[in-house]
Amino acid sequence: MTASVPSRRLSRLSRTVRGVVDRWNQMGGQAHFYFSTLASTGDALVRYRAETVRLVAQMGLGTGALAIIGGTISIVGFLTLSTGALVAVQGYNQFADFGVEAFTGFASAYLNVRLIAPLTAAIGLAATIGAGATAQLGAMRINEEIDALEVIGIRSIAYLGSSRLVAGVIVLIPLYCVAVLMSFFAARFGTTFVYGQSTGVYDHYFNTFLSPTDLIWSFFLAIAMAIVVMLVHTYYGFTAAGGPAGVGEAVGRAMRASLISAAMVIVFVSLAIYGQAGNFHLAG
Repeated sequence: MTASVPSRRLSRLSRTVRGVVDRWNQMGGQAHFYFSTLASTGDALVRYRAETVRLVAQMGLGTGALAIIGGTISIVGFLTLSTGALVAVQGYNQFADFGVEAFTGFASAYLNVRLIAPLTAAIGLAATIGAGATAQLGAMRINEEIDALEVIGIRSIAYLGSSRLVAGVIVLIPLYCVAVLMSFFAARFGTTFVYGQSTGVYDHYFNTFLSPTDLIWSFFLAIAMAIVVMLVHTYYGFTAAGGPAGVGEAVGRAMRASLISAAMVIVFVSLAIYGQAGNFHLAG
């Protein structure tokens, strides 16, 4: 019995080491897939233009019943409409406690551009375009369609992964414009129409604190976020296994990983852009 104790410890240690090695190999394979997908974007634009254009139309407007309501763009628009309304509700009431409810326009110009609109767009992108890409690629993987593409000489990563990455970034351009405009509209409508603040007061503080440079940086932040989200979702769909249940599990894992990654991208890129001071000057 005493001799079996060291053997159990050795077996437990070997399983731990094997798990660490497997996790390390998985991280390496994931990094290799990301690099290959980014490096193959040129092939997607040159060799597989038709597939890329088809994916842009599918991601932007949707297919089937989803096309009736405008697809991903309308979904993200409604999401940012609700979050922009929360800026009006929370901002006006919090500022009213200190007698400075006129600063609600500042809250819309500052928070929507730097945090709320990018993060809401990330959630909408991951939940619609990203999850759909994972499910499509996962179904192709378990049905051996990806293997069939490679057999006939089609570069599967460029055709399936890079094309979706390029399409996701292209779709993000109008999608993010709609997101920012809807968040601005919801905050202004809630503050001026619901709470009755003067439109002149709101517009004064909104225009004072809205910086065109922040809008440009926010757009590049959204692009970086879209690249990360599409890379994560295409990887989990490309490596799905275990039948239909495995595809569902891959979608869930991709959603969790992409939301965490998008939040981390927003935090670190915002710190890199704005620094500790935040380029903020209270005036007006």
